[in-house]
Amino acid sequence: MTFDPSAAFEAKSYKELDPNGKEPILGGTLRAKAVWVDESKCIGCTYCGCVATNTFAMESEMGRARAIRQDGDSTEVIQEAIDTCPVDCIQWVNFEDLDDLRAKLEKSDIRPLGLPPWV
Repeated sequence: MTFDPSAAFEAKSYKELDPNGKEPILGGTLRAKAVWVDESKCIGCTYCGCVATNTFAMESEMGRARAIRQDGDSTEVIQEAIDTCPVDCIQWVNFEDLDDLRAKLEKSDIRPLGLPPWV
């Protein structure tokens, strides 16, 4: 039995994703709103990240949730994550407001969770 090494260059290393019609360029629609986590209010409970795993992640330096993808999960799953938040720090906002909200958050004095205030 002989092996043809050229087969390695012809094989696909990943499954090609076929268009599903939901892409905006193919007639799909973008969400009307973006999801925003007010990290100054977040207590780091991780509920949102457990529900909408492709949208929220815990920010490692401060220990708070952050929206890492706007298209990570369905609107229903993201809304469920919003509903599970015990401090209501997640909300739907206009996409145009994200830069202003981020700038306002960066100016606020947020301390890492779990550290005393004098550190």
